[in-house]
Amino acid sequence: MDHALLEKYAQLIVKTGVNIQKDQILVITTPIECASFARLIAKIAYEEGAKDVVMNWRDELFSKIRFIHGPEEIFEEFPSWQKELYISYANQGAAFLSISASDPELMKDVNPERMAKAEKVRSTALKEYYERLMANKNVWCVASVPTPAWAAKVFPGLSEDDAVEKLWETICKTVRADQEDPVAAWEAHKNNLKEKMAFLNENQFKMLHYKNSLGTDLRIELPEGHLWLGGSDYTPRGVEFIANMPTEEIFTLPKKTGVNGTVVSSMPLNHNGNLIDEFSFTFKDGKVVDFSAKKGYDVLKKLLETDEGALYLGEVALVQYDSPISNLNILFYNTLFDENASCHLAIGKAYPVCIKGGEDMSEAELEKAGVNDSLTHEDFMLGTADLEIMGTTIDGREIPIFKNGNFAF
Repeated sequence: MDHALLEKYAQLIVKTGVNIQKDQILVITTPIECASFARLIAKIAYEEGAKDVVMNWRDELFSKIRFIHGPEEIFEEFPSWQKELYISYANQGAAFLSISASDPELMKDVNPERMAKAEKVRSTALKEYYERLMANKNVWCVASVPTPAWAAKVFPGLSEDDAVEKLWETICKTVRADQEDPVAAWEAHKNNLKEKMAFLNENQFKMLHYKNSLGTDLRIELPEGHLWLGGSDYTPRGVEFIANMPTEEIFTLPKKTGVNGTVVSSMPLNHNGNLIDEFSFTFKDGKVVDFSAKKGYDVLKKLLETDEGALYLGEVALVQYDSPISNLNILFYNTLFDENASCHLAIGKAYPVCIKGGEDMSEAELEKAGVNDSLTHEDFMLGTADLEIMGTTIDGREIPIFKNGNFAF
């Protein structure tokens, strides 16, 4: 890749994504395959005044070896030093950057029970950390760079080098790093999303009804005081950041017990190195009462068994079919990108910031307000070219939200 373009992308992540502040610590969680780009991020962060940069390396190939050959008991506890790393830096006000670039099918031969057990233990140990991030008490950002295994899955007809090069070009396009002034391009993009958010927040819809030809027929009730967000987020101190780069969505939370009907997936889901495909959920009074999957059924089953909250929805997100990432006609096998090419929902924990005053509510108050809690939060895609969404207001008016896969307003 052209070094100048990589530099622009790295600058964009540091200055706009995490918006690093002077004397702030930046914690980078990254696959070892992305080391050179992570080091570039670190260099720029220091130049922008970061107090320190902490590298938290991930090795998914070793993780696979560990899952296959390690004894059962090592998946039943989470190392205290790792917990301390996340919690201590979070309490110091650190910014957190995660580089998402996993091999979509690396873990297909791993026992899903082991992976589910390890994920639940990890989520339990780091509950305080995840709650801080989901309440925007710390700046956080998820971005991506290519790895050979991921690029080969996205572009199977190309050589390894060409696939990586193609994925680099595509990622830079999706995050607007290829534009002359990426920061200005993001400002315009955020303003466009704000217009959609304003319409939805002004109408305060009570119900959304989803229908398409795949078989989705789902009614989602929204709680009183819900907020539509998107584009950028703010910490309690008013520091602006971009949680996902790229992002094309506006999102809110559903009422925990107010979801009824069936939703059918429109894209595969990459969950911890396993693909789940052609799956569906049936809800009654908010809870999943039936589900199916042609691929990855056992992985999906274990995901739903994480805890009681994993059987309920935590996010409702709108992305029109005619959008920049969708129009690329590329299946990324990476939720960061695929969720920004399609309307999606998430099972599990809801974002407290999506309800008025939610970031300051106790768990009991959030529960009373209809906000779901869980150790997991997993997005899945349902958007199609024929998706229709009808909104019903508190006073009973019906207003089209989506028509033929796109915003109707």
